[in-house]
Amino acid sequence: MRTDERHRTIAGLLRQRHEVTVDELTVACGASGATIRRDLEILAANGVLRRVHGGARSLIGRGENPGYGQRELEDQDAKKRIAAAVAGLLGDREHVWLDSGSTATEVARAVEARELTVMPMSLRSLNVLAGGEPTAGTRPALLLPGGSLVPGELSFRGPLAESNIRSLRFDTAVVTPCAVDPKAGLLAHDIDDAAVKRAGLESAARVIVAASAAKWDAQARALVAGLERVDVLVTDKNFNAEERAQLDEYSLEVVTV
Repeated sequence: MRTDERHRTIAGLLRQRHEVTVDELTVACGASGATIRRDLEILAANGVLRRVHGGARSLIGRGENPGYGQRELEDQDAKKRIAAAVAGLLGDREHVWLDSGSTATEVARAVEARELTVMPMSLRSLNVLAGGEPTAGTRPALLLPGGSLVPGELSFRGPLAESNIRSLRFDTAVVTPCAVDPKAGLLAHDIDDAAVKRAGLESAARVIVAASAAKWDAQARALVAGLERVDVLVTDKNFNAEERAQLDEYSLEVVTV
């Protein structure tokens, strides 16, 4: 098993069980104890887990933010497919508000050579979109939101960011919620993130929500908006009949990748 595969396996087990031992991980990953211990040190340094005697413990409580380090390891293939689909929905020369988070970073990678104007809400997406030499070809024009930078997340938050977002009008907002509930709507882990997402959503003529299947099983505390505010939902989730019936109550397009 490759290093990235082991890391995803470890993160996935911690999501399910909260605490695992080195011995359990050697079996699950088919690796030596020394290799697993090195993996745990790396993941602990990236904020994915906490090292404890003989193993590791999850940093995530019920409804809490898993942290960028862990989210980046999860559903990578799905996020790439979702990002490609979102990019395909954007027309050239659109003005786009791009949410923060690991899925949004994948969207940034999918549009880094497009003729767009983008306001990215994370430093990671900003670095993707601003990378390369000016002579390398078409790159998006960038608008910077300002505000406070959240450590670890590297996302822009606060009243200054919200004010700057609301002073502009975008063709499309790409929203990446922390959780989605068919009845409650789009959710975020904290009220500051929810406020920024709401500002982006309310400043756009069209709202695209990018949410992997894991977001439908996640829990978060702060309401961003109801699904009636969404125009297009891009996801990899296979909805059952009851979930599909709930979505049919809203006039939104569902794109499944």
